[in-house]
Amino acid sequence: MLDKSSKIYVAGHHGLVGSAIWNNLKARGYNNLVGRSHKELDLTDQVAVKAFFDEEKPDAVVLAAAFVGGIMANSLYRADFIMMNMKIQCNVISEAYAHGVKKLLFLGSTCIYPKNAPQPMSEDCLLTSPLEYTNEEYAIAKIAGLKMCESYNLQYGTNYIAVMPTNLYGPQDNFHLENSHVMPAMMRKIYLAKLIHDGNWDAIVTDMNKRPVEGVSGNASHEEIEVVLAKYGIENNKVTLWGTGTPLREFLWSEDMADASVHCLLNVDFKDIIGIEKYSSVHYGVSADGQVDRNHSAGRGGAIPSLGEIRNCHINVGTGKELTIRELSELVCKAVGFEGEVAFDSTKPDGTMRKLISVDKLHRLGWTHKIEIEDGVKMLFEWYQNSLKV
Repeated sequence: MLDKSSKIYVAGHHGLVGSAIWNNLKARGYNNLVGRSHKELDLTDQVAVKAFFDEEKPDAVVLAAAFVGGIMANSLYRADFIMMNMKIQCNVISEAYAHGVKKLLFLGSTCIYPKNAPQPMSEDCLLTSPLEYTNEEYAIAKIAGLKMCESYNLQYGTNYIAVMPTNLYGPQDNFHLENSHVMPAMMRKIYLAKLIHDGNWDAIVTDMNKRPVEGVSGNASHEEIEVVLAKYGIENNKVTLWGTGTPLREFLWSEDMADASVHCLLNVDFKDIIGIEKYSSVHYGVSADGQVDRNHSAGRGGAIPSLGEIRNCHINVGTGKELTIRELSELVCKAVGFEGEVAFDSTKPDGTMRKLISVDKLHRLGWTHKIEIEDGVKMLFEWYQNSLKV
């Protein structure tokens, strides 16, 4: 059990989810937190990760660091998406075990589920049919991560929990057009189209200086800025979005995700997920002298015959509610005050047509979301505007 003095390492503490988890832990009185920026610690460097664990010896780990992006980035950088994420996961999880970490929380994504999984998707849908092609590499990496947690628990009796959040949005979101997710990309596009229509070049310059697009900053000419923005479907009072606008998506406010994550870190054990109260007592092998052997499972290959097959121990985290991409664009337009045209380019991919998750397991474990999408979109735009002032 973790107490307020426990040292907790949050990997990815500057990111969308990691920063929210860090703040949530602080708010709960957990102040012995450790974080490293990517410049300070490259999690794909096995030697560096080992040195970090040797030095810090954390009691718990939150693995929120990942190599992420939207459909375009996933399509362009397929090798990077599988290799970078596998390296990060293997390095952190193996060193956590080697250093006796008491609790580890691994964050994945609901893109792990098959493209045509029955809706809403329960945890048991995993590995039942083919994945969505456009994010297959990222999904495979995340499936490997949750299986690492599950397998370490079964073989070594560790307490590693894997949570799979739905589409996230919130403070510290990524608004860089080349590699951002659907909501922040859509929001920035609509905002810039409005600014062009309003002739508010001071605001456009501020925006482009904060987040240049393909190297084009606010210092470029108006024509250069308009040309590069047009490549991303941003014009005077008009925005063109990828796909048909009909795919359904579920969105979760990142601070809600953080609260769910910390709830699981502090209150949920592996035994709670598999429903075995005395899991640890039946798990370990016993040596000839009667001592518990923590290096070997009581069963072959990590299985525990008395418990049957144990799989799909991860936890979906979401709202259990969905809306179309077109409906999302209408909420964003309302928040931004955009009255122009939103068009959809049906020659571009939609991705998975529907991706709603079942949150029954999460509710049984004692957590439910608080922020609804209508309020969250307004809150995100407010955060984005404030970020331009810094």
